[in-house]
Amino acid sequence: MKKILGYIGHYWYAYLFAILCMITAILLDMLYPRITKSIVDDVIINGEMELLGSLLLMIIVIGIGRSISGYLKDFTFDTVSIKIAAKLRKDLFRHMEGLSIDYFDDTNTGELMARVKDDVDAVWNALGYVGMLMIEVVIHVSIVLYCMFTLNWKLAFIPLVAMLFMGFVAVFLERKLDKIYEAISEENAKLTTIAEENLAGVRTVKAFAREKFEIQKFLSHNQRYCDLNMQQSKMLVRYYPIFQFTGKLLPVVMVIIGGIQVISGEMTLGSLVAFSEYCRNIVWPMEMLGWLTNDLSSAVASCKKINKIYKQRPSIREVETPIKLEKVKGEVSFEHVSFYRGNQKILEDISFDLPSGKTLGIMGATGAGKTSIINLLMRFFDAERGSIKLDGVDVKELSLKQLRGNISTVMQDVFLFSDTISENIKMGQRETLENPTIVHAAELAQAKGFIEDMSENYETIIGERGVGLSGGQKQRISIARAIAKHNPILILDDSTSALDMETEYKIQKALDTLDTTKIIIAHRISAVRRADEIIFLENGTIKERGTHKELLAKKGLYYDTYIAQYGTAPV
Repeated sequence: MKKILGYIGHYWYAYLFAILCMITAILLDMLYPRITKSIVDDVIINGEMELLGSLLLMIIVIGIGRSISGYLKDFTFDTVSIKIAAKLRKDLFRHMEGLSIDYFDDTNTGELMARVKDDVDAVWNALGYVGMLMIEVVIHVSIVLYCMFTLNWKLAFIPLVAMLFMGFVAVFLERKLDKIYEAISEENAKLTTIAEENLAGVRTVKAFAREKFEIQKFLSHNQRYCDLNMQQSKMLVRYYPIFQFTGKLLPVVMVIIGGIQVISGEMTLGSLVAFSEYCRNIVWPMEMLGWLTNDLSSAVASCKKINKIYKQRPSIREVETPIKLEKVKGEVSFEHVSFYRGNQKILEDISFDLPSGKTLGIMGATGAGKTSIINLLMRFFDAERGSIKLDGVDVKELSLKQLRGNISTVMQDVFLFSDTISENIKMGQRETLENPTIVHAAELAQAKGFIEDMSENYETIIGERGVGLSGGQKQRISIARAIAKHNPILILDDSTSALDMETEYKIQKALDTLDTTKIIIAHRISAVRRADEIIFLENGTIKERGTHKELLAKKGLYYDTYIAQYGTAPV
């Protein structure tokens, strides 16, 4: 809530102006019953017809003033709430982007999408139209009650008691709805997650004929979401008639009691007409309290969810004064590095030195810890023991921007954006890469041929996550993207697994022409055999290390892998 108050405080002048316009409009509204009283008592009863023209002119002037102030009020509230919602969404997204990888490992994408879209929209609604009406109800009722008390203080106690009763019911309803809306928000996130996963993985769903199962899973959460909304609706319907009934009953009671006072001479007929007008002015806030409480409860629940994200802090943080390398050469070293996730050992006592411009191959069975070495180098996680250095400087002493900005990566899970091929390759340096560089990178990645065979060449728009491209095509575009950055370090994490041996060999020959430090993670010996050093991991530790020939000569794990892949002993 403090975060939201900070946004409101930033636009305090606009809200103050809007509230002043609101008060002006309400005060002008309060003049109508006074004019009506004068028309009844002075013009109709007393026959002072000369006053009618001026009174009618006043009604016209008040109407114009009411329209202008009402427009300024609505426009200002709408404008400010839109700006706050845009800023909140931007800051929330920026905050999420600044969180560490471990947070995203533990949080569903659908939940984050629901927070950025639906919950921000609920807060936007509360800061705009709903918030405006809440403030207007309070000010409007206060001024109306004041006018009533100045007109007939005895009669004014009846609407005062009615408003206090309505306020009590509204608070009670808000507390009931608050819990329901929290549950609705949670279920909305789950529903969004399931929909997002199924739409993104529709080919997998169809390949395993899981449509019926996935539909049933979606329907179960959809039913839960429906039940919660029905529960909210029942709660509102149960209490909303109280607001409506009180609003309809109050004017009738006022006319009856006020009529008795007119008959007894305690108040004039004009005063009763004016009082009836004020009474109608207090009815609409009563009837809206239930609806406003409903929307406000939704916004409060959403605000709690948003604040929960804001409370998250990145586990990976930069030092206050990071060391800045004048030029990154690309020398990498691991010194007795150990890494754990929870109680699970991932890496244990990993050490190696990779000089600038050399190539390191990393092999091992699935789960041996190969990708974790890359995650530690890029500081997606921090090691429990040991140190990781870039050009002799501990990576914890460098800024994340310089560290990650000098490493090009081609990860196992190739991600391409729904954009042109050109823009996907440019992603690393969108503003500076020129077309010749893009074409050259595509040529080195053996992607130029199939790209130029497409209808729009490099301007061909590919589907979300590269839909429409083969696995090998997506890998080659991803390799081209990494090459185009011309960074000192190039990491290939099982990046040629979908390629045939001939294409893989051509890419390796092309990569040999690059003056960069290369780390190649692979399951296939063909991908690492040209490396200056190869390390073979098993259960998070280095079991073997050496060149291709040296490891074959040892006849250990690497040798066994060679036999398994080639079906014959090396010559």
